[in-house]
Amino acid sequence: MPDPNAGLPPRYLRTPEAARFLGLSGRTLEKHRTYGTGPRYSKLGGRVVYAVTDLQAWVNRGTKASTSDDTGATVLPAKRHAAVSPAYAGAARR
Repeated sequence: MPDPNAGLPPRYLRTPEAARFLGLSGRTLEKHRTYGTGPRYSKLGGRVVYAVTDLQAWVNRGTKASTSDDTGATVLPAKRHAAVSPAYAGAARR
């Protein structure tokens, strides 16, 4: 019996493939995951996987029509942000 999923693109990508999809390094994507600034991910056993739809949604948050476009949604840099992760609020003041 033929595989019904044959020829379909993968729906889930591991960190290296997701980073390539986004045009980032794997390390940058790991930092985004650590700081809570990156795309949604799932843990399957010990593996981190990203749904292609979640990667695309994260990219779409940063879509702008011009430099003055203020849509309210932004893609933050991969660093500590107290507003995103309250656990880092105390560390930011040190």
